[in-house]
Amino acid sequence: MSKTDNHTGDVWLTELNKADTVIDVALATATFAPGAKLDWHIHPAGQILIITDGTGYSQEKGKAIRVVHKGDVIKCVPGVAHWHGASPKSALPTLPQAQRAR
Repeated sequence: MSKTDNHTGDVWLTELNKADTVIDVALATATFAPGAKLDWHIHPAGQILIITDGTGYSQEKGKAIRVVHKGDVIKCVPGVAHWHGASPKSALPTLPQAQRAR
């Protein structure tokens, strides 16, 4: 488990699978402490983020902030800046999945 370095608050990332020539998908768990969030960032090939517990927020550049809960699936559009994080009173465990950019 390692901490990420593009965030506010505590965020822990555990890499489960690196994208490779057999399976071109990176899979991890990311846990946000209450109030923690990632900075604006992009995924060149997009990302699917499954909320596995808690309550948090997600926002794409130019759009309204979205409240997310356990069971929600966030589809981050390739190349579009976005951020996500936990609400002030809830941790936010997630399961992020991303393909390698081609």
